[in-house]
Amino acid sequence: MPTDVPYAADAELSLSYDELEVLRRQFQKEEEEGHVTTQTKFNYAWGLVKSPQREQQVLGVRLLQEIYKTEPKRRRECLYYLALGHYKMGNYEDAKKFNALLIEKEPTNMQAQSLETLIDNSVAREGYIGMAIAGGAAALGTLLLAGLIRKAVRKPQ
Repeated sequence: MPTDVPYAADAELSLSYDELEVLRRQFQKEEEEGHVTTQTKFNYAWGLVKSPQREQQVLGVRLLQEIYKTEPKRRRECLYYLALGHYKMGNYEDAKKFNALLIEKEPTNMQAQSLETLIDNSVAREGYIGMAIAGGAAALGTLLLAGLIRKAVRKPQ
């Protein structure tokens, strides 16, 4: 998923296993103690969203959504990573929704603007792929129908 968009580097860069492991251990330690701080949850979610593994991205998005719902003062900082997480999972409509909220709050945010470009490019690419598949299916259907008609016309009576 390489990009020429300079501010969307988070779309490509992942943490190393060891870096993510530090965040996971801190999260689990606090969880075992009965209280996970918002910052620890955010840090772990941030690391998970950057992961190339879908299951980690899903968990990261879930944690960010929890913060977004329960911590109004932290919503703005969650928006970009919610948009990024949904983008990386291919949930482009949700990615657009969260990114649009961020751009509404911060119209000059270069990360959000570059992520918007990546999302739009991916939506367009998927549209082209969808059209190609639909066109191929239509052509195949036409060939099958033509074959059936030819066979029916040639049938001896």
